[in-house]
Amino acid sequence: MICLLLAAIVGITAGFFGGIVDMVLSRILDVLWAFPVYLLAISLSIVLIAQGIVIGPIEITSGSLLLPIGIIGIIYVPYVARPVRGRVLALKRSEFVLAARGLGIPRWRILVFDILPNVAPTLIVYVPLMMALNIVTESALSFLSIGVQAPDASWGTIIQDGQTLLYTRPMVSMAPGLSIVITVLALNVFGDGVRDALDPRTKLRGK
Repeated sequence: MICLLLAAIVGITAGFFGGIVDMVLSRILDVLWAFPVYLLAISLSIVLIAQGIVIGPIEITSGSLLLPIGIIGIIYVPYVARPVRGRVLALKRSEFVLAARGLGIPRWRILVFDILPNVAPTLIVYVPLMMALNIVTESALSFLSIGVQAPDASWGTIIQDGQTLLYTRPMVSMAPGLSIVITVLALNVFGDGVRDALDPRTKLRGK
């Protein structure tokens, strides 16, 4: 949800307002896009988990679950913000938006009542896909001991704990590994179904 919220804000703002706003936000996304996902996640995890975050009276310690949640939510923002921006750019040139502008309707009303409802299906399609990616990323970071910290547990930490038991109790590592595979595959299939249900072009091809 953090990823989708940030991506929606950035993508809609860049696509709708254009100009220097679009240029600045697009360059920021390009910088994040240039880093390999896991390298960026590992770098942020090492720095933030080692130091924690202090914002005024709010202090997030190294063992807080908010750190891996925030890191995973940020690193995938460019992967969702770019399609959202492209969708908004296409909507800006659509007839109903041009007609609304011609009638003198305020820009904020066009954004709220015309742009947002048409961007929502794109965001909904990304929900199961991003969940699958985030599960894999969180498990990888936790396996490397830079994600979820003890005493909290995740599939990644359980796989790590089971490394020394592979020859005596292999299911300690195999069970969470199989759970990750099954969950990610199920979310991908569900995401494909949601995309087909919300994409009108798919329905036309079916006819």
